[in-house]
Amino acid sequence: MALFGFIDPLYTLSGLVVGAIVGLTGVGGGSLMTPLLILLFGVHPATAVGTDLLYAAATKSAGTLAHGFNQVIDWRIVGLLASGSVPAAIITVWLLSKTGIQNDDVSRVISIALGVMLLLTSLSMFFRPQLIKLAAGRPEMGIKRQAVLTLLTGLIIGIMVSISSVGAGAGGVVALMLLYPKMPTVRIIGSDIAHAVPLTLVAGMGHWAIGSIDGNMLVSLLIGSIPGVLITSHFAPRVNEALLRVLLGCILVLVGTRLIFS
Repeated sequence: MALFGFIDPLYTLSGLVVGAIVGLTGVGGGSLMTPLLILLFGVHPATAVGTDLLYAAATKSAGTLAHGFNQVIDWRIVGLLASGSVPAAIITVWLLSKTGIQNDDVSRVISIALGVMLLLTSLSMFFRPQLIKLAAGRPEMGIKRQAVLTLLTGLIIGIMVSISSVGAGAGGVVALMLLYPKMPTVRIIGSDIAHAVPLTLVAGMGHWAIGSIDGNMLVSLLIGSIPGVLITSHFAPRVNEALLRVLLGCILVLVGTRLIFS
């Protein structure tokens, strides 16, 4: 039941939990919140994606402040990623608007795309230690090539996030690990969270413009998520995330499979 006409404590609790996970790992925003809204609360897939994008923009803004305070953000990388992702998000949302985002066929496509992205995200989480080892053993590439590949990574992430709201977390972290093998993991996570802010804000505003946002639900989610991400971002450099990562991976496999075959 909503309080004061628009605050729903169940949404607020969900926001708190997901925000806490985002602050610890840089993963979990769209990967958990969007399927949670669809499967548990019965929200329309397009509305879940659109609302989650603005939820992620606000939540990760708070996370960016915390990680910035800890000086674990590489703003050059953030700029390169955003140079690819923001234009891609604008074009993708525009194309979605032309298809009639609320129709059943588009909803099914969104659900399948989301399910596939969750399965890919789970794989990246299960095999993150191996990916880190692989990345650490690779030589540094040239600065120009690194910059071009970072921009292209942002472009791909922009498309994926605009359709499914998933990809800016685990996908971005894995890509940055491979592109910047000598960079500390906590700095990669901080940079990935900072990049997600302009991307999710632009994509979310695009979804708002085409009518796939629930404002009341968004407010309820944010009341819980912002404290959650602020608290856990402070402890992120000192927390062993291995167990949480495996648990999240298992959940994402189950949820992704459910979305694909439901």
